[in-house]
Amino acid sequence: MGKILVYAEVVEESVAEPSLELIGRARELAYKHGFSVSAMLVGYGVRKLADELVYRGADEVHVVDDEALSKYNLLLYTRAIVDVVKAEEPEIFLFPATTTGRELAPRVAARLGTGITADCTAIEIGDYVDPITGKMYERLLYQIRPTFGGTIMAAIVTPSHRPQMATVRPGVYSIPPRDTSRSGRIKEWTIEFAERDAEYVEVLEVKREKRKVDLRSARIIVSGGRGARPEGFKLIRELAELLGGEVGASRAAVDAGWISYDHQVGLTGQTVKPDIYIAVGISGAIQHIVGMKDSKIVIAINKDPEAPIFRVADYGLVGDLFAILPRLIEKLKRTK
Repeated sequence: MGKILVYAEVVEESVAEPSLELIGRARELAYKHGFSVSAMLVGYGVRKLADELVYRGADEVHVVDDEALSKYNLLLYTRAIVDVVKAEEPEIFLFPATTTGRELAPRVAARLGTGITADCTAIEIGDYVDPITGKMYERLLYQIRPTFGGTIMAAIVTPSHRPQMATVRPGVYSIPPRDTSRSGRIKEWTIEFAERDAEYVEVLEVKREKRKVDLRSARIIVSGGRGARPEGFKLIRELAELLGGEVGASRAAVDAGWISYDHQVGLTGQTVKPDIYIAVGISGAIQHIVGMKDSKIVIAINKDPEAPIFRVADYGLVGDLFAILPRLIEKLKRTK
């Protein structure tokens, strides 16, 4: 039986949500393709979190709990992870594409001599036939992400090296429910850190800055794009407030300085799955679509009937947003 290993990032003494999302996805793939699911905890005082990972779907949890890891240190964490992976030899190793995951994963991959795909928007498992040699590879990890400026979706495989590694964007998958009836194996590791492991870096202080806007938990999002222009965002904010929702934006609107980066939805922003997503003046480039395509209901407002956003929309309004939004806002005010 192959093994899927997930790095469980710890933030403020809890397992970070993006890691729980990956545990859930790993569990789905494991059931379908005959893998087991393992998780790895690295830090100081993290042993107490192991049971939570079992409840979320892990069959086994590897714990490296050491006072030397009390502050995040890239070199020490890399050493601990690599030692465990070399001993356990997982087929697949997944990291959340968080700030920490994006920093750790490529360094780990380099030390293990394997490949890695960053910022995946989906992961699957399937067979692969090499088009040159004709050789068949079974149960490979398909690491799926936009490429060439978002013009195509690429499915990348690692047929010849192990583990197969990927970082996966937060918000792509759902957090699995807790099942306290589950049981699993907890394996604790002692790592002998060499003096050189930390000689180049001394961590003096760690500061975490939370997002001012958490779009991932919003049930309703009203997003604006290049077509909204600065004056359009005044209407978008008013509509979002009436609906009890949050304001989102495309990269074009953020780059133009009309709204802060915390509101950005898409490949280089947040991945969201609200009940209702209203796209106002957004053309629908794939970089934006990958960040909101799993919304339950998508409503698009755009004056261009050929805009790509209408291909993913459940409801579409073709027209000038400056004519549509004021009427919609007035109607909502009268209803309330």
